[in-house]
Formats: sequence, structure tokens, C-alpha cells
Amino acid sequence: MDLSNLQPAKGSVKTQGKRVGRGQGSGKGGTATRGHKGAKSRSGYSKKLGFEGGQMPLQRRVPKFGFTNINRVEYQAINLDTLQALVDDKKVKDTVDFEILFSNRLAGKNDLVKVLGRGELKSKLKVSAHKFSASAKAAIEAAGGEVITL
Repeated sequence: MDLSNLQPAKGSVKTQGKRVGRGQGSGKGGTATRGHKGAKSRSGYSKKLGFEGGQMPLQRRVPKFGFTNINRVEYQAINLDTLQALVDDKKVKDTVDFEILFSNRLAGKNDLVKVLGRGELKSKLKVSAHKFSASAKAAIEAAGGEVITL
């Protein structure tokens, strides 16, 4: 093998199609297969998202209803049975804080956490979160634990 007989690996190079817009002699000159006039024949044309050729787009045809409160605060819900599962898997001993929840992928780094009362808690835990439901708070304290609101 030397420089005179180098060639790409078989199948690695796709043959290019006919070069359009390179003069009348090529057979695909002039309009370069784009037809005459209109937005699609222009360079830089891009169809708007949801554009339906001038027909009223679906986004505007469908009726809107309801109300979105811009001040709504979303909480990531974590139940007592999830906390008990962490204890059973020996991932926590006596304290559950945001770092532990984040490291176990139960909450995102910007999430607010609310502890809810589904399931039962058998172990004594010191739980810190942004909010607690009344039943969760009662259950944690009944198990001898402590509730810390962040």
C-alpha cells in the first residue's frame, strides 16, 4: 500500500447525489428543483412550528380553559414508607435530611420536599424537610423521632 492506491474503507463513503443549481448544462440548473417563486424556493426558508399552510393551526383551533396560578409552589412528595425503605436498606441510620434525599434521587437539587403520611414508620428518625402533612408529623413523633421544618 502506498499513496497511489489509498482508498476509503468499503461502505464508508456514500456517493453524493446530483449537484443542483450548478448551471443549465448540468440538467438541474436554474431553479435547482425548487420550482418557481414562493417561500419554499427561497434560501433561508424555514416553516414555522405548527404552521398549517395558512389554515388556522391546531394550537389556536382548540378551546382554552382553566387557570394556571403563577404563584403555585410545587413540592416533591415523599411518603413515610419510602423513609422506612431507606432505613431497611441501611441507607440512613437516624437522620434524614435533604442531602440524603438528593443523593438517593428522591428529590432534585432545586426541589422543595413535603413528607406525607402513607405507610408506617417503625424507626426513630430525625427528619428535616420543607413541609410535613399532619399525619406524617404525628407518625414520626409517635415513633420517637423529631420533625425539623427547613
